[in-house]
Amino acid sequence: MRSSLINSIAKTMLVGTVLLGPVGCTNFLNEMAPSNLTTNSFYTIPDHAEAGLASVYASLRFIGDGANIFSNNWQLLEAMTGTSTTETAQNSDLNNLYSLAHDGNTTHIVNYWNGLYRVIAQANQVLDRVPAITPMDAAQKTKILGETRFLRAWAYFQAVRLWGDVPLITKPQPDATAADFSPPRASKEDVYKLIVEDLQAAEAAGLAWMDVSGRVNLAAVKSQLATVYLTMAGFPLSKGASYYKLAADKAFEVITYANANPSVINLFTTYEDVHRESQKNRVEHLFMIQYNSVVAANPMDNFYGNFKPINYNGPTGTGSSVPTAAFYKSYEAGDLRAKDQEGYFYTTYYTNGTGAPFSLGAPYVFKHFNRTANGTAGVAGTRLNNLNVPQIRYAETLLLYAEAQNELGAPTQAAYDALKRIRDRAKLTTPALGTFSQTTFREAVWRERWHELCYEQITWFDMIRLRKVYNETTNGFDNFVGHINLSTNKTLEAKHLLLPLPRPELLNNPNLGPQNPGYPN
Repeated sequence: MRSSLINSIAKTMLVGTVLLGPVGCTNFLNEMAPSNLTTNSFYTIPDHAEAGLASVYASLRFIGDGANIFSNNWQLLEAMTGTSTTETAQNSDLNNLYSLAHDGNTTHIVNYWNGLYRVIAQANQVLDRVPAITPMDAAQKTKILGETRFLRAWAYFQAVRLWGDVPLITKPQPDATAADFSPPRASKEDVYKLIVEDLQAAEAAGLAWMDVSGRVNLAAVKSQLATVYLTMAGFPLSKGASYYKLAADKAFEVITYANANPSVINLFTTYEDVHRESQKNRVEHLFMIQYNSVVAANPMDNFYGNFKPINYNGPTGTGSSVPTAAFYKSYEAGDLRAKDQEGYFYTTYYTNGTGAPFSLGAPYVFKHFNRTANGTAGVAGTRLNNLNVPQIRYAETLLLYAEAQNELGAPTQAAYDALKRIRDRAKLTTPALGTFSQTTFREAVWRERWHELCYEQITWFDMIRLRKVYNETTNGFDNFVGHINLSTNKTLEAKHLLLPLPRPELLNNPNLGPQNPGYPN
């Protein structure tokens, strides 16, 4: 995390180490050390609250944890979309995701479930213990609790979209005797109810509109709440027009602030800024998972081609998530996002990061490439990849507003302007507002979501809420069920709208079943 959060964790660890001190073996075994940190003694001062919150932030980094050879957990949300394929094919679990043959034993699925519930468990501990800390500044306490509730909502929002009905745990589980140690699954409605309540509490917590330290901010909260409303309007809850309006109104609050404060929230002027280390947590980046090479370096290297000499290490990168040729070619002619070294894909780079230009042989995703760390033409890299992983960008907020507003009847000028801003940056001409019907505008926005937000672990969630999939060949949209992923020529089935419950969880928790439809127990 950023230095303030890292320091909070470090102080906590140091206190625990120092207070144990040089104690004789007999005394240590026979006596209770009153200064030892326990669940009862830890949450007693404001610094403990900050450290507890830091642990929740740190838990988000599970997305970058390894999932066996040449793979990370985040690839769960890319492999199934059909917009990427693999050059290595050495990870059987990742191959199963690409070919839609995954089951409850697939490593990425098991790890994602465990990671999300680790975030939830850490958040529940903070929410349970921090309110009783006295003395503590009231505003500081409210902000910590608000940030924590946002992070818990983030985790549950991921879980409910991936698995549907999931266990709803809101209190710490100290041991196996806890009443909800083996919880059943709660309904999607109940999970979404908690998500909305958490985000509304975060919205009222007095957070700044933006926070360059990387902590949760008001723009992120409002944008996330708008995304939740948009999702609830679509599948599987199908709440319709009233929730499209909630989504549009909430997104427009962010847009209104941005229009009045363009130096604070805005689109970056160049796509390079989207992955420029000096721009993280700023302007377009409303919320990011924080990475710092001292603690954990950016985990997105699997996007880079298989052993290409793109940095100081010479041949590097695994190529286990690379764009399909069909998706890359689906960008409009002249779209800056597909232009080498100006957009989100590179077809050339510099030998060992700083040397002579060379051809990569194909387009690769460089949306998460850090020139500062890896080097660029004639400039050596720092070798410290501190680039964050984006979760919410202002570009998404604009597209979200355009989609939600259009669903209320027809495209308005404000919805059109939001879409046009995305296309203007890509150097594309947007047809006049009067040429769009509600249907054609809807699909225009969806296309921009696919092309603007690709490879940010968003596309899969669009597919399951819309039950539509972008067809790179026709430039239109297919029904989810029956769509053929061109990456592997595999057909999406109804069962793929949900992931299978992890097999280890079904074995450990007798109340979790039954397994999601279509998957073996």
